[in-house]
Amino acid sequence: MDPLSALRDFTIRGELDKIIRVNDDFLFGTDYSFPCSVETAYRSKQGNLYTLETLVFYIQNHHLKHTDYMHNSLSQRIPAVTFTDRKPLLDYLTGKVSFSDSIVWNPPKFPEEFRPDPSGFDPDSSKSKGNTNDVVLDKIGDTHFDIKDKEIDFADYMGVIRSIEKPLKDREGILECKNRDFYSVLVTSTKREEEKQRFESHQRKDGLVAKSRLMGAEERGLGLSYGEEIMGYDSKPKMHLKGSKLGEGVPIILVPSAFQTLITIYNVKEFLEDGVFVPTDVKVKQMKGARPECVTVQKKFSRDRDRVVSAYEVRDKPSALKPEDWDRVVAVFVLGKEWQFKDWPFKDHMEIFNKIIGFFMRFEDDSVESAKIVKQWNVKIISISKNKRHQDRAAALEVWDRLEEFVRGRSHL
Repeated sequence: MDPLSALRDFTIRGELDKIIRVNDDFLFGTDYSFPCSVETAYRSKQGNLYTLETLVFYIQNHHLKHTDYMHNSLSQRIPAVTFTDRKPLLDYLTGKVSFSDSIVWNPPKFPEEFRPDPSGFDPDSSKSKGNTNDVVLDKIGDTHFDIKDKEIDFADYMGVIRSIEKPLKDREGILECKNRDFYSVLVTSTKREEEKQRFESHQRKDGLVAKSRLMGAEERGLGLSYGEEIMGYDSKPKMHLKGSKLGEGVPIILVPSAFQTLITIYNVKEFLEDGVFVPTDVKVKQMKGARPECVTVQKKFSRDRDRVVSAYEVRDKPSALKPEDWDRVVAVFVLGKEWQFKDWPFKDHMEIFNKIIGFFMRFEDDSVESAKIVKQWNVKIISISKNKRHQDRAAALEVWDRLEEFVRGRSHL
């Protein structure tokens, strides 16, 4: 067995106290003996192989702070394990990992270790007597076959295999990327980002034009079918189909007026347009002027570049809606309380969420009790992180995807 494997074996078994230094050798109990200065198979990130003396001193003092450990190693004149190697080396020696990229298995340069036979049997003396029927010794690396006792002791056959491997390139060599030029990658990514920003700018402009046409058509008493391409004004009179087809005009999204919900009229624009959740109390402090009665939102980002930008009105006072406005309500962010739907023109929750898609926003680490009532409704639960704001975009996209799918279904009724 090589020194590194022997040290790892004794560390895992908790027998480090059996490793004793005698002059210039380390005795591993009565099993092995290695020179203190022998190089092991563990290579540091600086490129040199650690000696057995360095590894034994480190594993016996790994509990010390690195500064204390360095001070002790200097006083003992023993080369120290570098700070970057400490954690992976400790994980390997203690058995937390079975392999490390820092291990370089080469043919051993150390003299063959001393392994006393407790039975007193000497293979050489047996061979000299010609007793080949009792013992056949086949040595491959450190593997012994004893046919008489029919016991096979595989000491470290993986080490034998790795000792004849020829490493072509290590991880550091791959990361060096010699003869590679990444300037073209930078140019391509920059160009793609510019195209994306230009595309989104055009889409925002198209969305505002679409909204102005819709609002102008309403003022003139003309109806425009939502979701159809705007080529002119429809001469048909406005129709309000109760509870079936989507009403004419800009669709409406309802949000709770209570502050204990995550999405309110104060922060809905940042969440749906920019894909970023900003707490309501923060937005209230930043806001200047009166409280908004209505907020217009548009979808500014999408997985599909051929998307059509649509405008939505966001309101938080259902009592202010006219009877004909309810045909334009397509979505609601629910609070999870029954009183939110008081005085709504529907008979029960089943009818509400068949005609309006519902969303319930929650933090992903909130208790299950917070969504206990909501789970009984036909509502999509959207979870966001309290701290990881880069994940908000995916949650906003999920809201948009489900909302657009729902609107398309109502538009074709």
